[in-house]
Amino acid sequence: MTINCRGKLIDLSSPKVMGILNITPDSFHDGGQFFSPDHALHHAQKMLAEGADFIDVGGMSSRPGAQIISADEELNRVLPVVQKILKHHPEAIISVDTLRAKVALAVLETGAHIINDISAGRYDDGMIMTVARYKAPFIIMHMQGMPADMQKAPAYLDVVNEVYDFFVERISACGKAGIIDTILDPGYGFGKTLEHNYALLRNQSYFTNLRQPVLAGLSRKSMICQALHVNPDKALNGTTAANMLALTNGANILRVHDVKEANECIGIWEMFNKT
Repeated sequence: MTINCRGKLIDLSSPKVMGILNITPDSFHDGGQFFSPDHALHHAQKMLAEGADFIDVGGMSSRPGAQIISADEELNRVLPVVQKILKHHPEAIISVDTLRAKVALAVLETGAHIINDISAGRYDDGMIMTVARYKAPFIIMHMQGMPADMQKAPAYLDVVNEVYDFFVERISACGKAGIIDTILDPGYGFGKTLEHNYALLRNQSYFTNLRQPVLAGLSRKSMICQALHVNPDKALNGTTAANMLALTNGANILRVHDVKEANECIGIWEMFNKT
């Protein structure tokens, strides 16, 4: 399975790692640590050195309870960082985490390769056409509600089938617009209870029937913290365990805060499955 990142072909037959770079003051784990472009570049360099295949730059927190910020504020955070990384590391593959077409357009013009939209193109009607225009891969995530209210009372009749049906509809909408590569993110922690999250993880391989790459974003999330009664700073070991389960259940990309440990997890998984 291969995706075309605007001329850079990435083979996903071996799982890949996407390093998280939050340019925010309020993200749940690392808010404020990389807010300046220089600090962001330094952290991106660290993740690249540890083997990150993608760097996912986000300028707006999507933690439970977070509010949507203005497009201009988001751009002021993200654009200088994308430019700085590509200037110093033109080989890097940059994903930008945004739900606004205006932001997507600006970063794609600058040279970003992938758009990662927590709303899967539902928040901004112009998003899908913008991504299609630049022939960029599009990460479509399932989310019930929006960050401000998504964890108030998430409810499903059958969370696995409802997320599957959501992907079927979104893949069709993206394909009709001309998007070639879609990547499926079940949206762990986005409008799901603890039980919903583990039902999705247990059945994640079901989504591989859609013949699209699957991204698992489990890193230090509440589904790990609640299960182990720890805070995000103490959730690395649990994240590694969850990532191994995600790989076993068909994940092609692990989106993580801790790149070195995720690559070690992949290494053990690959050795275990070696024939």
